[in-house]
Amino acid sequence: SLPNLPAQIEFCRRAEESGIDSLLTDFGFSKPDSIVLTAALGMATEKIKFIVAYRSGLLGPTIFVQQLNTLSALIKGRFSLNIVAGHSPEEQRYYGDFLSHDERYARTEEFLSICHALWKRNGNVTFTGKYYQVENARLNIPFISSDRTFPEIFIGGSSPPAEKLAINQGTCWMRIADAPARVREAIQPALAAGIEVGMRMAI
Repeated sequence: SLPNLPAQIEFCRRAEESGIDSLLTDFGFSKPDSIVLTAALGMATEKIKFIVAYRSGLLGPTIFVQQLNTLSALIKGRFSLNIVAGHSPEEQRYYGDFLSHDERYARTEEFLSICHALWKRNGNVTFTGKYYQVENARLNIPFISSDRTFPEIFIGGSSPPAEKLAINQGTCWMRIADAPARVREAIQPALAAGIEVGMRMAI
């Protein structure tokens, strides 16, 4: 559906006034582009943050970082990322993505490796992998934030490849909630690696 900017801006401002920290701009074929929408909403608000959902593999990593760095300059770094390696195989094919579940996570590992290198160095990033290859990649627009050099990265998924990706490339592993005893055991490797773990729940 088309974005209803006046209504969405009003919603964001009310959330901001209520002290809500962050709002999700979701990703999917039936929704507006999450990065563009975040720019519009972020420029109409002052404090609230946005969690930009995106699926790796639909853009090259260099242009992805270029877009996010531009977004950070426009809204003063008030966003984090929710990286999902895929949704249903049918919807992934809408976007030209025919990889299997585990291959999508392997590709995302390479994707985020390049992103992190660009945020760390801004230039001269060379990478050769199975899914991506860049040579001397550089960007003139840095990531702009008062407290970070790259956006916080939430990795969604409850499978072993999602956990591995979160530990290697993320700042928080977003997994589906379960009984406390099972969760406690399952999240120990992630906590030991120094990343946070979040629970996804529908209320």
